[in-house]
Amino acid sequence: MADILKYIVDDDLIDTDPYGYLLKLDDWSEDIARQIAKEEDIALTDDHWEIVHFLRNYYSQFGIAPNVRTLRKALKSEYDEDKSSKKYLYDLFPKGPSRQGCRIAGLPLPNDCVDWHG
Repeated sequence: MADILKYIVDDDLIDTDPYGYLLKLDDWSEDIARQIAKEEDIALTDDHWEIVHFLRNYYSQFGIAPNVRTLRKALKSEYDEDKSSKKYLYDLFPKGPSRQGCRIAGLPLPNDCVDWHG
């Protein structure tokens, strides 16, 4: 099992589980998202932020982190076909829009994701 990761933002120590998911949702900030994204080798663009904020809003509204299928369906109802396509989402989050996107968004791993720690 991996060591527990910690982030430091404004002298505050932020705890995560061994896979880098925040233990407390309220600890999330855009600064932490940038640190997590850097670890994931992702340079956050406006397109990334749009999905990150969409994920956070979805979680706030429904109380769950969406899997890829649910995320695509929710995006399609709010955006055009291009922004809900698998290709678009995986171009932004190559290790998985739910897994990697939720980690950057400070959300837990979606319950129905296959056990993944890459």
